[in-house]
Parts: sequence; structure tokens; C-alpha cells
Amino acid sequence: MIKTLQGKVALVTGASKGIGAAIALKLAAEGAAIAVNYASSKDGADKVVKQIESAGGKAVAVHGDLAQPADAEKLVAETVKALGKIDVLVNNAGVYEFAPLGSITPEHFHRQFDINVLGLLLVTQAAVAQFNDGGSIVNISSGASTLAMPGSSVYGATKASVDLISAIHAKELAPRKIRVNAVNPGMVVTEGVKTAGFHEGDMRKQIEAITPLGRVGEAEEIAAVVAFLASKGSSYVTGETLHVTGGLK
Repeated sequence: MIKTLQGKVALVTGASKGIGAAIALKLAAEGAAIAVNYASSKDGADKVVKQIESAGGKAVAVHGDLAQPADAEKLVAETVKALGKIDVLVNNAGVYEFAPLGSITPEHFHRQFDINVLGLLLVTQAAVAQFNDGGSIVNISSGASTLAMPGSSVYGATKASVDLISAIHAKELAPRKIRVNAVNPGMVVTEGVKTAGFHEGDMRKQIEAITPLGRVGEAEEIAAVVAFLASKGSSYVTGETLHVTGGLK
């Protein structure tokens, strides 16, 4: 079987669990050497690295807390040192916290914007300086950027920002043949969703009820789309926002 990313180097932020881990495993299965970024869960990142290595792939765990601006440069430098120049960047790291208007605080705002938007910008800035021309950047946004769900004004705004940033960077980086696209998942049952209690509560039922496919998504389904956007199979696709939401918009 032909591996679509054979010989490529990919950096996946927030890859110690959930969607990020699934993306790292999928890109590795397609032949890429993977930098598995983590902020706090070294054990989780090491587990992903071992899974990749046990399947015959190459991977390294790279620490970097995107809430700390200096870490963006560091994690990119460590990726390049360990694996070489970068071909694929997946900006997956992010946080979410829902709150109605009356409960929004500066801390609630900055926690999400500092990681979801500023962190993404700084990692992208550092990475493109070490990027092979003709590479691919995939930004993990969210269906929340357009669904306008109550309580999601800050989180949804961060992801709406990611959508716009992706379109802008697609134009800025086109001269280097670096493609930039956003993937907007619907609800996916991950560790974070389970911790928040969304996986078996009213929110899940409500989302499933209005989703044309009638169910929530799986991390592997998001990873498959990311792998396509990272590959030559999408060589004429840039500046797009692809909703992977089971038809919910």
C-alpha cells in the first residue's frame, strides 16, 4: 500500500490525547515522522510515540505549553533538531470552556484566546521559518465557529478567528506553495469531552438530534480528513474550511 506521507515530517500540537493523538497516529501510518507535542501529559505523549514506534514508524515527544509564548519557538526547534525540516503542521492544541454572558471574565477570555489563537499564530510563525516549500498546514477549528451555541461566545469566537486566520495564511503562504486549511469537527467523544460530562448528557442528545447523520463523530474520522489535507491528494486545496460535523451546520 502506498503511504501518502512517506518521508515527510509532521508536527502535531496537543497530540498527547484525543483528536491530536488520533491525528498523530494516522499521519504516522501514512509514513510521516511525527513530533508529538504535549503541554502537561508527558505520559500521554510517550504512549503515542510508543504506539507509532511499535508500528514501525518514527516519532518523538516534544514539550511546549502554548500558553507560554516562548514555548512556540522551542517546540519547533526541538522538532527540527530531532526530525528535520517540517512538511506538515497540525495546529490542534486548544482549550474550551463554556460560559453564558453573565459569567464571562477576563481570565475565561484570555485562557482560550491565548492558546487557541495566539498560540496557533506563534507556532505557525515559528514553523514556517523551518518549513519545506510545498508543505501543508491544517488548523483544527470547530463547528462551534458557526453554530452560535449559547454559552460559546468566547470559545466560538476563538474558532471563528482560526477560520479567518486559515484563509489569510493560505494567501500569505501561497508563494511558497504552502497550503493552509481548517478542519472544523463536530462533537467528538474525547477524554476532554468525557471530563466535561458532555458525552452522555443533554448536550450530546441535543447535538445528535439535530445532526443529519444522527450521531457524534470519532477522532479517527477527523484524523482521516487531516491526513488527506496533508497529502498530495489535496494539492489544489487551500484556504478552505471543511466542516466534519455529520452534516450539522
